Amino acid sequence: MEILKWQRQDHSLQKITKTHPQAPLFDADELTKWSFYRALIAEFIATLLFLYITVLTVIGYKSQIDGNSDPCGGVGILGIAWAFGGMIFVLVYCTAGISGGHINPAVTFGLFLARKVSLIRAVMYMVAQCLGAICGVGLVKAFQKSLYTRYNGGANVLADGYSTGTGLGAEIIGTFVLVYTVFSATDPKRSARDSHVPVLAPLPIGFAVFMVHLATIPITGTGINPARSFGAAVIYNNAKAWDDQWIFWVGPFIGAAIAAFLPPIHLESRSCKGSWVIQEQPG
Repeated sequence: MEILKWQRQDHSLQKITKTHPQAPLFDADELTKWSFYRALIAEFIATLLFLYITVLTVIGYKSQIDGNSDPCGGVGILGIAWAFGGMIFVLVYCTAGISGGHINPAVTFGLFLARKVSLIRAVMYMVAQCLGAICGVGLVKAFQKSLYTRYNGGANVLADGYSTGTGLGAEIIGTFVLVYTVFSATDPKRSARDSHVPVLAPLPIGFAVFMVHLATIPITGTGINPARSFGAAVIYNNAKAWDDQWIFWVGPFIGAAIAAFLPPIHLESRSCKGSWVIQEQPG
């Protein structure tokens, strides 16, 4: 990772770079800091809210179209995709300054492979995310128990007519799109240039989730987030959901790994005017 400084001298741009240290693999000091536990709480609450809103949307949509011959009944797949993408946009915006706004074990795994977070932080984030997901779906079941049971609890399963390979491929590609977008949107060079518009990082991440849901809801219900799939499976506790559960862990982790080792293209303008500095923002 680099910190770049551009400055105009004698009518020419000069670039000065210096290496920014990567996150240590093990950092026991994190366990003594309140900011670490505050980040865990943020990940827990964000994932809880994410699952609560999105699973309620899925169940509500299914209840609206049940027995309804109107093909336009309910919010439709488009509405479900908006719910998932919109919530990610909102929650990343709210938690980015506290925990980095991961809200997804696959994102955390990708950032760990890229040495953006330590192993301790990555593992604890994943635990917090999974617990938050379980609690979020648990709230949905508590508030809408009859509808929850009737409409499969929002659990991710491989749809009939699709092979395991197709489902796995959909999860790999979908998660790659998401995690690659995360790396691109949070790139220090891009972040500094767009710092005057603070919503620009969460916005493309939310849109990536939205677009992937449009493409893969008919195949797997769209996982791309192991915590989302795990939380729904735990509360729904259905054999089919558990049989397919590995797809929603292996696929996203493979997609995240590919994105982590395929660094985004850093845009470097050659026609910049004036003086400006690009510095990595603390994570």
